[in-house]
Amino acid sequence: MTDKIHLNRPQLQNLYADMLRIRRFEAKCTELYQAQKIRGFLHLYDGQEAVAVGVLAALSAADAVVATYREHGHALARGVPMKLLLAEMLGKVEGCCRGRGGSMHIFDRERRFFGGNAIVGGGLPLAVGIAMADKQLRPGAVTACFFGEGAVAEGAFHESMNLAAIWQLPVLFVCENNLYAMGVPLADAESQTDIYRKAEAYRMASLQVDAMQPLQMEAAARQALAHVRGGRGPFFLECRTYRFRAHSMFDPQAYRTREEVEQWQHQDPVQRLRNWMASNHWMTAEEETAIDTAISTEIEAAVAFAEAGTLEPVADLERFVLMATVVQENADVQEDVQGDVQENADQQEASP
Repeated sequence: MTDKIHLNRPQLQNLYADMLRIRRFEAKCTELYQAQKIRGFLHLYDGQEAVAVGVLAALSAADAVVATYREHGHALARGVPMKLLLAEMLGKVEGCCRGRGGSMHIFDRERRFFGGNAIVGGGLPLAVGIAMADKQLRPGAVTACFFGEGAVAEGAFHESMNLAAIWQLPVLFVCENNLYAMGVPLADAESQTDIYRKAEAYRMASLQVDAMQPLQMEAAARQALAHVRGGRGPFFLECRTYRFRAHSMFDPQAYRTREEVEQWQHQDPVQRLRNWMASNHWMTAEEETAIDTAISTEIEAAVAFAEAGTLEPVADLERFVLMATVVQENADVQEDVQGDVQENADQQEASP
């Protein structure tokens, strides 16, 4: 059970608008991908919007966020400007990472948004390290770490949970359990399908929440954050959700039926909140139209900004690539050593 939260009209409308904004943004990303303007991998968040919006709405600017490769929603909810995010996805210099991160590696230092991590479970130890540093340098700051249920099969998950519990670190672990680790059904991969119970093994406070219910999701996030901010150690939040789209644009979805997806779409968190607000007079038709218009305008501006952006010159491609410098330095050292060896050999040959 979660504590009730008391939301006013602007807060409810912002919750709805933030979820719709993510949904509409990703629909546009699908168009741009199909037009081959976004390249590489693209992992969409449709159906899971209440998780990102619910948690991010409860965080402060001092808090840190560690996300997964399905992180567009987290980045938008954190406040990364849409135009910079889209420019990044189009590989443009104007993007938040100069076009070097793309869809899967969004980073924003100013907003303490630490990625986009393509490795499953890769963000968990990173979150523990950030929280360990913040405990000393930023008292009161919390690190929110998002990951899918597939990550709990990784050793890094258990190591991170253990250290966070032992050191009582200020981490909010947010497991977005969408029931499929890529294409593997949860019951085929985990003997314990209630993921939050894994946290109990580490004596960590935990909670399971229906993340298709936006108000329940935000209430659970605020309850969990109050626990962490109160100095009572880490908290584990299992968010039961479902992704409406494929794992990635290359996924044929042979592991689930169309009927199953359609059944879950009846629980669409965006439409669910919209209907509830309309029936309870929390949003008029005029207010809904204004929200929709504002989102459409923002997306159009973001597309125009991203498409007008510039690609990095080929001559600059080795900038920020540490490995290239290290390799060159090693090559220079080896050349010097070989030169010394040859010089010694020449001297020995010339000596009587």
